Amino acid sequence: MYLAVSRNRISRQTLDSAFQAWNGSAMLDLTDLRAFARIADLGSISGAARALRMPKSSVSRSLVRLEEAVSTVLVERSTRHLRLTDAGLLLHRHARRILDDVGEAENAIGGLAGVPRGDLRVSAPFTFAAGPLAPMLPVFLARYPEVRVILTVDNRTIDLLTEDVDVVVRIGPLADSELIARRLATFELWPCASPAYLAKRGVPAKPGDLAGHAIIAHHDRERSRHFDARAGGVIEVQFEPIAVIPEPAVLRTMLIGGAGIGWLPDFHAADAIADGSLVRLLPGWSSGSVEAHALYPSHRSLSSKVRVFIDTMTEHLARSPVDPAVTK
Repeated sequence: MYLAVSRNRISRQTLDSAFQAWNGSAMLDLTDLRAFARIADLGSISGAARALRMPKSSVSRSLVRLEEAVSTVLVERSTRHLRLTDAGLLLHRHARRILDDVGEAENAIGGLAGVPRGDLRVSAPFTFAAGPLAPMLPVFLARYPEVRVILTVDNRTIDLLTEDVDVVVRIGPLADSELIARRLATFELWPCASPAYLAKRGVPAKPGDLAGHAIIAHHDRERSRHFDARAGGVIEVQFEPIAVIPEPAVLRTMLIGGAGIGWLPDFHAADAIADGSLVRLLPGWSSGSVEAHALYPSHRSLSSKVRVFIDTMTEHLARSPVDPAVTK
């Protein structure tokens, strides 16, 4: 059967009827469907090849085979870009559902077998990866020897629908999305400075004293901080930051070097405070916190390898509180 694609948009009913005809007359190969879905997601054969870790020629052959199987053009090629035809748009919608169903079936079988296995691709920001995540991984790998963790250290936004990642860990506010977010932990933000800086500029005894200090902000619009007294009461302190440093690892190095006062997640500041490189300021006041979440797609069932990873991470964070000696 050949489905002609006109310049006018074909009705969804016509396209769905055509798909049912394809489905009854052609056996679609899952490898070819995966290749096509990635081409459609990424708008590039080269990008699909990189995401699938396949030669570009193999991805191209998969697309040709699929077009031959359904007897129509799915992707219009040009030297500058690719564009899905109406038939391609239809097949992409069905291909996503088919591939998700196959993935859920594999997850269900894996659950019956009771042994998580396979590659687990995790994305996490550097500060979290080098902090709480790294000490947890030996425990996880020993507990689940048939799972191979492939870690990507990255702060950028990850599109789990198009990128080859199973679970993303992010710290801070979450953007609206169709992803499921599971809270892993809440970390306090501690104002810190080096002993050398404090010897030169003085140790603030109360939040209002920060007004005369060199403050390093986390984002460009940060001009104030709220301080909640543990005994009760709230104070807002305004300031003009001398620098804006969004990455805690960079900020930590700057603070140790005497650049000024900045806020670090408790897990990232604790070691430097314990060895005397940094001093925690105003411990009787709370001045903010951040949450860490694990994110995964809402339209997929939770695979056993992702589930046990999130469970192990949550368990590790609950059992690894910051040393009370550095919280005072």
